[in-house]
Amino acid sequence: MAIAKAERLMNLALCLLGTRRPLSKRELRESIEAYLEAGSDDSFNRMFERDKDDLRELGLVIETVENLDGEVGYLARRDSNRLPPVTLDAEEAAALGLAAKVWQQARLAGAASGALQKLRAAGLPEDFDPHEAHGALEPHIPVHEAAFEPLMLACRDRRPVVFDYRKATAAHPETRQVEPWALECWRGHWYLAGWDRDRGAERVFRLSRITGRVRSRAGRYTAEVPDVVTVRETVASWAGEIADRSALIRLRTGSGYPLRAKAVSVRELGDGWDELEIPYGHGLDAWLVEFGPDVVVLEPAELRADVVDRLRAVAKG
Repeated sequence: MAIAKAERLMNLALCLLGTRRPLSKRELRESIEAYLEAGSDDSFNRMFERDKDDLRELGLVIETVENLDGEVGYLARRDSNRLPPVTLDAEEAAALGLAAKVWQQARLAGAASGALQKLRAAGLPEDFDPHEAHGALEPHIPVHEAAFEPLMLACRDRRPVVFDYRKATAAHPETRQVEPWALECWRGHWYLAGWDRDRGAERVFRLSRITGRVRSRAGRYTAEVPDVVTVRETVASWAGEIADRSALIRLRTGSGYPLRAKAVSVRELGDGWDELEIPYGHGLDAWLVEFGPDVVVLEPAELRADVVDRLRAVAKG
């Protein structure tokens, strides 16, 4: 059935693009075999209207013209359905090639390669090789989480999802109903920003903490989706990239180089310890836990308590 419809749509598109004058419904019906096989005029009319709407949704510009006798005809002018040539300079072509190489290790590799082939056919320089090295650094975004692909598709299709999520401070996962907005990669970890239906607020979820399968749910979004900039700012804030305060920690000498790179000041305490002042934003407690016994939080008190709670949750398993 799907093949038959695709063939019917292709035939209709060819008829409309190939004519120099508007064709009436009668003429189109006589020209396309699938329309001749329609059982009745009503069946043909319904089929034709659906096909016409489908072609327009696919981007074909179909004009409706009425002649002097009042008969309605249809055509798709070639000049109205021709895209301008794609022109890319060397830097733009290189940027596209690097973007495609980023996804070579992910499930998007096929789509990225296909997109480059289409651009090449539309004007991408023939001598440009997207797989050629463009520098000493190899671009790569790691995607190891099984939840990435279903969440990416859900973000694209604006489809609510349900998944089990284990917070860093919790021993067991809990079910979350989310309207996904966007995926962002920060410090090598993927995060999902979206609307948490149960809590009635926006939330950010680290994909590595999603357990089990991501399940799709029918229905529309209940909350307005913010613009991309707002979503990215939310992800950055929840991932600890936006800091509005400072924290004081003790760090074992010779360890914690990522923390030292972010430190505002460093003071040697002796006995194998240093004192660091570092920016304090949302998510810092989870980051500090990753350094285990090499870090001791001095202040503020709420950060120290959060880190202790996380360590206890890890100890309980």
